[in-house]
Amino acid sequence: MRYYLDKSTLFIRGSFRAVSTGIHGGIRSVDTILNHTVPPDWRNDDPGREIEQVAAAAGIDTAGLFGLLTAVPVQQGCILQYDFITVFVTAGIRREPPATAGTINIIVCSSEGMEDSALLETIMVATEAKAEALLGLDLPATGTPTDVVIAACEGEARHRYAGRITPVGLRVREAVLHGIPEALRRHDAGTLSGRPAFFIYSRFQGGHWAEWKPGKECPYYPCHFEGQSCNFCYCPFYPCKDESLGQWVESSSGGKVWNCAGCTLLHEPAVAAYFRKFPNASREELIQYAKKQNQKK
Repeated sequence: MRYYLDKSTLFIRGSFRAVSTGIHGGIRSVDTILNHTVPPDWRNDDPGREIEQVAAAAGIDTAGLFGLLTAVPVQQGCILQYDFITVFVTAGIRREPPATAGTINIIVCSSEGMEDSALLETIMVATEAKAEALLGLDLPATGTPTDVVIAACEGEARHRYAGRITPVGLRVREAVLHGIPEALRRHDAGTLSGRPAFFIYSRFQGGHWAEWKPGKECPYYPCHFEGQSCNFCYCPFYPCKDESLGQWVESSSGGKVWNCAGCTLLHEPAVAAYFRKFPNASREELIQYAKKQNQKK
């Protein structure tokens, strides 16, 4: 999975098995999921056509697509990563009557495969967590009439269930519980940071959510070398399983995890700038570009 923003659209690319409650939803295999911001006064009797136009303008085949629309700027959303689960949230709710007006879009992506039944159960867990988060904020609603959830996974099915106490459900619930209040806070404040907030679930000094901020705002800068690019602190190719860039190591909780702590590919400023300009570039293309840059030195 990889994701990137292009003006008013969040694109998530990969090879997914996914289920959507949104426009032209259902359950099928897709290679693109997008969340597109429309103007507050937007009126269109064919929202599916709007999504198709956004995809076509980006050169994306609409046949393998799930799309969402929102009046919330995607830059005001939140991205939350908890191990193999990544959750994307955009949220806006009107406090004054009618209090149910607004939209909350939730996209759940798993880098570990799930059976179709588990994908459907993920929708339930995410919706339940959304309602719990809104009630915790004393909002007079458990959602809005236009809320949508997408659940997607990549790889061979490993998870048969996704209830709230399973490895999948536990992570989804925690991410949504944290993401909804943060996304609403950013929307209410009119945050104009140019990018969604990014949160990582950290076990350092006890389990907690930590917001990542790029460059010298990060307390761990520089984690690789002075002058590094921090735009891709959390690699969109992870786990790439390319043993020229990383290796499998024993996990403290059992099993093996992909360790690429020594990889600086996307921290090289020239390579990071190239990838931001060409977000569909493959890992192999970036490696070749890095080699050419090194030859020029």
